[in-house]
Amino acid sequence: MGPGKTKNRRLPLLPLRGLLVYPSMVLHLDVGRDKSVRALERAMVDDHMILLCSQSEVNIEEPTEEDIYRVGTIAKVRQMLKLPNGTIRVLVEGVLRAEIMDYLPTEEFYEVMVKEFPEEETTDPEVDALMRSVLSQFEHYTSLSKKITPETHAAVSDIDDPGRLADVITSHLPLKIKDKQDILETIDVRQRLERLLDILNNEREVLELERKISQRVKKQMEKTQKEYYLREQMKAIQKELGEKEGRAGEVEELRSQLEQAGVPDQVKEKIEKEIDRLEKMPTTSAEGGVIRNYIDWLLSLPWNKETEDDLSLSKAEDILNQDHYGLEKPKERVLEYLAVQQLVKKLKGPILCLVGPPGVGKTSLARSIAKSLGRKFVRISLGGVRDEAEIRGHRRTYVGAMPGRIIQGMKTAGSSNPVFLLDEIDKMAMDFRGDPASALLEVLDPEQNNTFSDHFVEVPFDLSSVMFVTTANAMHNIPRPLLDRMEVLYIPGYTELEKLKIAERYLLPKQKREHGLTDEQLHVSEETLLQLIRDYTRESGVRNLEQQMAAICRKAAKQIVASGTVPIKAEEAAEQDEPALNMLEAAFGEGEDTASVSGRLEKQQAAGEQPEQRSAELVQPAEVKTLNVDLELLKEWLGPAKFRYGMAEAENQIGAVTGLAWTEVGGDTLVIEVTVMPGSGKLTLTGQLGDVMKESAQAAFSYTRSKALELGIDPQFHEKNDIHIHIPEGAIPKDGPSAGITIATALISALTGRYVSKEVAMTGEITLRGRVLPIGGLKEKSLAAHRAGIKKILLPKDNERDLRDIPDSVRSEITFVPVGHIDEVLLHALLPANTEEKAGTPIL
Repeated sequence: MGPGKTKNRRLPLLPLRGLLVYPSMVLHLDVGRDKSVRALERAMVDDHMILLCSQSEVNIEEPTEEDIYRVGTIAKVRQMLKLPNGTIRVLVEGVLRAEIMDYLPTEEFYEVMVKEFPEEETTDPEVDALMRSVLSQFEHYTSLSKKITPETHAAVSDIDDPGRLADVITSHLPLKIKDKQDILETIDVRQRLERLLDILNNEREVLELERKISQRVKKQMEKTQKEYYLREQMKAIQKELGEKEGRAGEVEELRSQLEQAGVPDQVKEKIEKEIDRLEKMPTTSAEGGVIRNYIDWLLSLPWNKETEDDLSLSKAEDILNQDHYGLEKPKERVLEYLAVQQLVKKLKGPILCLVGPPGVGKTSLARSIAKSLGRKFVRISLGGVRDEAEIRGHRRTYVGAMPGRIIQGMKTAGSSNPVFLLDEIDKMAMDFRGDPASALLEVLDPEQNNTFSDHFVEVPFDLSSVMFVTTANAMHNIPRPLLDRMEVLYIPGYTELEKLKIAERYLLPKQKREHGLTDEQLHVSEETLLQLIRDYTRESGVRNLEQQMAAICRKAAKQIVASGTVPIKAEEAAEQDEPALNMLEAAFGEGEDTASVSGRLEKQQAAGEQPEQRSAELVQPAEVKTLNVDLELLKEWLGPAKFRYGMAEAENQIGAVTGLAWTEVGGDTLVIEVTVMPGSGKLTLTGQLGDVMKESAQAAFSYTRSKALELGIDPQFHEKNDIHIHIPEGAIPKDGPSAGITIATALISALTGRYVSKEVAMTGEITLRGRVLPIGGLKEKSLAAHRAGIKKILLPKDNERDLRDIPDSVRSEITFVPVGHIDEVLLHALLPANTEEKAGTPIL
């Protein structure tokens, strides 16, 4: 029997994802894709007929011809309803099978030419026999499966048409889309029924296996319940016999620990309730382990355990000075805390925030604070923490719940008043799991942290005696509410002199110890250390400096070992020279061990006899030679200089002014150059400048135009000339509000032809009226100017208060001139108009 008479027609196409529609099926579809919506609208305009075909892959959002099966179902759209979310709910009824013959060129939606396959009536007895077999297998399947209702089975049994019977039964089976598509593509009714019969047989076998597995599991559960009953009987017998084993012994041990722990009454009451719950819980219960873990945490926390503070100011000062050079403000703050502690006896722990570039000793300073106070020290790193549960802990309802890092740190410390370091507080992040910075607000608030609540502990914990120290590289990354709760101590970095002292006192001795070198073996001069600091490191701290010193020590160790000047003790030499010992044994008697030989040697030496020359050479240490690292050897070991720093100009210049800049690794000098060329008034800025610096250049240009007559400049200069402002090292991004007066001075110098003094550097922002505004980073900028050989620094008048932070060694060699207006800047920076380049007295 073949298919009925076919015919071709043109229809819009609706691709279906994870769904397949058979003829005679009626169901709802939710349509949301634009092309699908337009296809429906076209169908409603025509005759309500549309072709429904399934996609081979569900996840494809925009299917191509290859992604859509060729055989589908022509359906009639019975009803359309637009939902509030923008999708359309459609009621469709499958009519007959059809095959896509060709895709028509329509952009707005899929339109295809299809060939219809109408069902043909048949009276073949073989088909009737297949229908009965299929119904029988479906009845058996229904009895095994709980997913198909008796009403569905009854409705299927009343179907007389063989093709429709196969389609309806297939639609109720939990098959993959690929298998359902095979049935849809089987046009011949006999073949369709045979294919369905195979599928029903397979599904029935699967259901029978599932039933067997279910019965096996049920038997296992009954066995488990029986074991539980027997265990409960065993517990009752043990209780009657007075034996303290199992859960009863565990509970008694916990109660004993609770009595000795000395926890607050509120916590004690909570633990007692949990112990009672644990006692009533079956041994095999999984929740019992959770409760036991919770009780262990509560008992292990230092509720009332404190270490006694060492309040000796002199001792604390000595410890801080031994461990760190400089850092006067943080040291002074710790000593102030100790002094107040002596007066009031009980003081809330301060919350200090050490802000500074990497390598300046923030973390090691916190460790030294704990050492000077005689307190325990705990450190946690907050870098990359993005989950609020890291701070507050997890709820106990979660599997594998743990307290937060604060409570874990308190347990590690073992006391309620440690020095608690929260490292890298500016490196925290935030995502869908919460904001850890907000969770820290309670921890770092002296008015709230006496009742800190952890989600896991669920009992308030007192953090008011803890001395919190936080570290950060930059304050702008710390949320403002969190920053307000901390006392900020800024560590700007070290001067060259401070780095030199740190290298001599701390870094070099430490690296010698770690590399097995003695002071007699390696000597590094002060001149070499200074060159190492200048040419091989560029940082505010000393971390890279320590790495370079480690490289020197490695080179020295290699050279010392290669030259054979390693001192060896007599005992070690004897152990290393086995042939010599064998020779000694042959000389003094066979069978004697090393101790006997050594003893006989000592007796011979005491008697004035001379042992063999070989043994005398054996115990003589090698000669120790001192390895002096000078500048030439430093260059040989570490290679050519890795960094260069800005130097003062060798001669007075026109249109070139030395500016001062702040970077993350300290201060630096930079030269701002201005060139004036005939042109049409174009202003060019180069050097990879940021938006702020570009605006400073525009402000300086506008001020120069407004004051052209007073400065002796042609008022029409901006129309006759092109001006190019350049800051060298264009590959390095530059930005900031401190280059305004430098750009203005360079611009005026280039337009007037007057020389700029080579001994002057400047920093400050300019306004359109010529006022000089304050800047930041004066200490770092001053250190860079001192290193470059600058003799005079022009700084904003409002920054005069910052001069007390400048080291005395810098202030004694540089003249600091506060200026409030650009006119004062020009007086000090520009040489007289009739002064030649090499004459050199600036206007005063």
